[in-house]
Amino acid sequence: MVVPGFKPAEHDSRGPTLLRVATIKHVEGQIAAVEGFAVRIRHGRDHRDVRGDKQNTPGYRYKRRLTGTKTVKDWRDGRFVKHYPGYDVDVLTPRGKVAHGRTLLDTVRGF
Repeated sequence: MVVPGFKPAEHDSRGPTLLRVATIKHVEGQIAAVEGFAVRIRHGRDHRDVRGDKQNTPGYRYKRRLTGTKTVKDWRDGRFVKHYPGYDVDVLTPRGKVAHGRTLLDTVRGF
């Protein structure tokens, strides 16, 4: 069955999964809504900002935020890098600055 706007993802032990295909801007919004902090997605090679209207990007698959005692690096390595190969991401503080990898997620969330 073909579902418009969806493409098959990799198989896991439960069978194929469907991921919604989104734009970069939409993914950035999904991450902000779930995780509670803003991000800027960049190209992995040259770190240029990716156009927000770039399509064919899988949606953010997590529904619950990562615990606030984890660091920006923990989130980046555990949740972003493995699902968005070829891209890099900046996690932004509430003031819009790029957060260091050792910054706690509670800090970038502004709690």
